[in-house]
Amino acid sequence: MIHITGLRKVYRRGEQDVLVLDGLSLHVNRGDFVALMGPSGSGKSTLLNLIAGIDRPTSGLIQVDGADITQLNDAQLAQWRAKHVGFIFQFYNLIPVLTAYENVELPLQLTDLPASERRAKAEAALAAVGLADRMTHTPNELSGGQQQRVAIARALITNPSLIVADEPTGDLDRQSASDILAMLNRLNREMGKTIIMVTHDPKAAEAARAVIHLEKGQLGSIVETHA
Repeated sequence: MIHITGLRKVYRRGEQDVLVLDGLSLHVNRGDFVALMGPSGSGKSTLLNLIAGIDRPTSGLIQVDGADITQLNDAQLAQWRAKHVGFIFQFYNLIPVLTAYENVELPLQLTDLPASERRAKAEAALAAVGLADRMTHTPNELSGGQQQRVAIARALITNPSLIVADEPTGDLDRQSASDILAMLNRLNREMGKTIIMVTHDPKAAEAARAVIHLEKGQLGSIVETHA
């Protein structure tokens, strides 16, 4: 599913080059659920963004679902992301003035699907995360856990093969976090979604099938879990 070879990422900050990822190589199988862990500055969020096509590497190969995304131009990369990747963020990234339904439907506005089909898909996605009765509520009328469920529904709406989650439980209480992790586990096991999750929380990482540790831009240990 994901094949990375010799990945380097260097950021220019003022007069200085900052090396974030240093020749990293990684393989993730289709249907895996992987947690990326490491200290601040280890490169885990940078790696997630590169896999998702949000950022571009300085050098190296990134193949995702058969596509070498390092060779795509900006327009092609945007189309690839819209079709293949679902995003879940720590702070939900919902649009405050839109209802839960409208937030979930938003990615489909970029497609040529008719309105009736868009509505059916959005309603089904919200029902799948247990929010069929909250479709007309705006984000400020929902709890943090409910907002993250809306974000998960939005991530699923285009039926992506890959879901990337950056600290998806970082802003939630323990029970809400547990519910979200259980939902991600179901997406992985029942729907076959490949999930890459960045987390600083060892408890959250236990939901994944494997935990990959990063240290100073390089791979450290890879630990299989009992999830």
